[in-house]
Amino acid sequence: MIRSGRLRRRRPPYGGRRDTILLSPVILTVLVASLAFATPRQIAFSRLLPAAPALAAAMWPVLATVLLGAFCLLVMIGLSFVYSDLGTPYTAAAIVAVTLAAAYASHLRLQREEALFQVRLVADAAQKVLLRPLPRCIQHVEIESLYLAAQEQARIGGDFYEAVDTPYGVRLLIGDVRGKGLSAVGAASAVINCFRENVYDQPDLMGIIHRLEISLARYSAATPAQDRPEHFATALIAEIRHDSGHARILNCGHPPPVLVRHGEIQILEPSLPSPPLNLATLLGNHYYVDTIAFTSGDQMLLYTDGVTETRDRTGTFFPLPEWMRQHGPTPPRELLDRLHQDLLHYSGGRLDDDIAALAVRCRRSEARERSA
Repeated sequence: MIRSGRLRRRRPPYGGRRDTILLSPVILTVLVASLAFATPRQIAFSRLLPAAPALAAAMWPVLATVLLGAFCLLVMIGLSFVYSDLGTPYTAAAIVAVTLAAAYASHLRLQREEALFQVRLVADAAQKVLLRPLPRCIQHVEIESLYLAAQEQARIGGDFYEAVDTPYGVRLLIGDVRGKGLSAVGAASAVINCFRENVYDQPDLMGIIHRLEISLARYSAATPAQDRPEHFATALIAEIRHDSGHARILNCGHPPPVLVRHGEIQILEPSLPSPPLNLATLLGNHYYVDTIAFTSGDQMLLYTDGVTETRDRTGTFFPLPEWMRQHGPTPPRELLDRLHQDLLHYSGGRLDDDIAALAVRCRRSEARERSA
C-alpha cells in the first residue's frame, strides 16, 4: 500500500517467479537424476549432481542444503546399482565435499543477510526521522508526499521535505542537497532539523532562510575539506496563510512549483533569483519572496530536479508541464501515485536521481475566503 510520506520502493526483481527460483535446486536434482537413469552410462550425467547443493547454498538455509546434498548422495548410490562403472566413489566424494562447502557458504550468507537486515532497520529509522510522515491535512490544506530513491535498495538520500502548521500559516519546505551518499544525507538532516526548530519562531521566510544558510554553512565547516564543495542545496519554502487566500514562496535555486487553478497550469518562476543555500558568500545573500493567490480548489506541485531530469531512452527529459496539463485536477494522492508510475515507465525503471514531491491543495471554504 502506498501511504503519505513513505519511501516508494519498486517491485522485487523476481516477482511471481520467486517460488520457482527457490525450488531450482530440487528441479536441477530431479532433472540430473532423471537424465542419469534414462541415458547411457557413457554420458555420465550423474557427475552434475554436486551442482545441486552448490546452487542451494545461494538461497537455502544450512540444514536444507545439507539434506539436499544427502539426497544427491543417495541418488548416486542408487545409480551405482544400475551402472557399476560410473566412478561412484569419486562422484560421491565430490558431492560430500561440495555439500560441506555449500553448507558453510549458506551459513556465511545468512550471517550477511542478518547484518544487512539490521542495517536496513537502522536506515529505515533514519529515514523516518529525516523524512517523517506528513499529516495529510493541516487546517484547510491537503498535503501528500512522494519519495522515490534512485537506487533500488536505498532508503534515504539528499532530497528532503517538511510541512508544519505554525502561527503564521502552513509552512512547507522542499530541497535537494548536491551530491550523494552519507555526506548528502548529513547535509539534508542539518537543513531539515534547522527548519523544524526555527519555523515556529521566525515571523517571515527571510528569517528562516538565513537560519538554514547558517546551519548548512556550519555543517559544511565541520566536515572534511574534500567534501565541502558538495555542501550546497537548492531549497524552496512556501507559506500558506490561514487568514488569506494567498501563499508566499521563497525559491533558492530550486525548480519552480507548478500551480493548477481551474484547469490552467502556471509555472511559478521566481520574480528575482535567490542563491542556493551555502552559496550566499559567492552569489550574495539577497533573497526575494513572491506572493501568489492560493484559493479554494487550487493545487500546487513542489518537486526536486529528479522529476524534470528523468530521461527516456532517447535522452529526452520528462515533460512535467505537459504531464500536469493532463492530470491537473487530480486529487493530491492520486496525482503523486500517477507521477510515481509514469516516471518509472518513462525512465524504463532506471532512475538517475532521487525524487521528492509534495502535492498541496487548498480546501478553504468560499465563505471563509470572502470574510478574509
